[in-house]
Amino acid sequence: MPSVSARTPSADPPREPSSPSSSPGPAAASTGLEVHSVDWIPTAERHGTPAHLGALWFVGNINLTAMATGVTALSIGAGLLWTIVATVTGSLFGTVFMAFHSAQGPQLGLPQLVQSRPQFGYLGAAVTVWVFALVNYVAYNTSDAILSGDAMHTLFGLGSSAGYFIAAAVAAMIALFGYRWIHRVSRWLTWPLVVVMAVLTAAALGDAALPKGAFTLGAFHAGPVMTVFVITAGFQLGWAPYVSDYSRYLPANVGVRPAFWWTYLSSGLSAIWVFVIGAVISAAHPDATPVEAFKAAADALVGGLGWVVVLALLIGLLSVMAINQYGGMMSMISIRDSFSPVVPNQRIRAVCIGIMFFLVWGVAQFVGVDRFNSFYGNVLIFLAYVFTPWTAINLVDYFFVRRGLYAIKEIFNPSGIYGRWGWRGNLAYLLGLLVMVPFMVSGPFTGPIATALGGADYSMFVGLPVAGLLYLLFCRSLDLEAERRIVAEEGILEGAH
Repeated sequence: MPSVSARTPSADPPREPSSPSSSPGPAAASTGLEVHSVDWIPTAERHGTPAHLGALWFVGNINLTAMATGVTALSIGAGLLWTIVATVTGSLFGTVFMAFHSAQGPQLGLPQLVQSRPQFGYLGAAVTVWVFALVNYVAYNTSDAILSGDAMHTLFGLGSSAGYFIAAAVAAMIALFGYRWIHRVSRWLTWPLVVVMAVLTAAALGDAALPKGAFTLGAFHAGPVMTVFVITAGFQLGWAPYVSDYSRYLPANVGVRPAFWWTYLSSGLSAIWVFVIGAVISAAHPDATPVEAFKAAADALVGGLGWVVVLALLIGLLSVMAINQYGGMMSMISIRDSFSPVVPNQRIRAVCIGIMFFLVWGVAQFVGVDRFNSFYGNVLIFLAYVFTPWTAINLVDYFFVRRGLYAIKEIFNPSGIYGRWGWRGNLAYLLGLLVMVPFMVSGPFTGPIATALGGADYSMFVGLPVAGLLYLLFCRSLDLEAERRIVAEEGILEGAH
């Protein structure tokens, strides 16, 4: 693992005309609401330990939507045991990239999307990567909205719209209070949700409704198995554009390794757990909606237990809805800041969270619970496609090109050294995406090479190396020595080579 470290700055960087303020106002102290958004986090405000990442990313997967991923995966048609094999391998693969992105947060003290400016340019990042990131948040929040509304209906008899408004309102309050409260809620939920998952695991494996021979390996069909791989890897890769948003307040002396492993192990293992149990429950209750299936499995173990289990998974979903609303807010502010500087304050954060609230509600009403599996499956596949070349470019730049050395003030300077349009990142991204197309497999489109390979989707294995290697090649013309002199003069970050 490349060695990258951050040196504690002797003084916070002075505010640039185009850089958001990094000093919290008195309102922050009195209300407890976070005031930062897309700006750099000063040393004096860093707090927490890498173990906090473990609670956050473990709980991030213990919820209705993550468990429904297993339901969607089984619906592809690979068979239960092959679905489990593809789920485990896909999760372990996709989590590698999100964990490396998480390790960037303490080193730079920046949100993930803002850190894309050195690769894609001040405006380039906004009109390419960040738009996809906003779509990511809306799509995941829509899935959350559908399931939260269905859960509220199942538990309390509320209409789906009313149920979503209540769930989203709670999540919006957590998101408005921000980083510290998102982490705090995750720590509170960790052990109760472990107990719930243990109970649900016993219910799933002992469910009398499981068909005979459900765990027989069966014939291998590359097409559906690889689609399940892409879906589960894509779920984990979907965290990548904002995973470092939740590590950026950690002290700058937190190394790459602890941040990586606390993220990788907690997120990877919890994802495998919920995906597999979701698939097993779906095998026992194939005609039920995800919420109905989870409730039926728990009720089969102990009468009335299903209500408690669905409630617990709904509470877990509120936590991840807060993360997605927070991330959507950050994405909107990042895009806005690229065209006109944004001063971080509670008002703009509240407005953006409100926009996410109503935008997601509208999309969720259009999709509906009956089309959830189809909608969610396509979301996971397409987001895996659009973020595969991005993650390669971002990680290659951080670990192999600039080696963690960035001029923080220049990232907030539209006329700075990183430019408005980063041709290297944008061209590598476009070419990486284009070479993936013949290998893609989705509902509306199957590429010619994928067709020749029996409908198997190998696009990730093409897009990752092509985008990363092309970007590395394009960066040979960068004047890194001049850039490192600027970094040294700024005195904020220092790399260990």
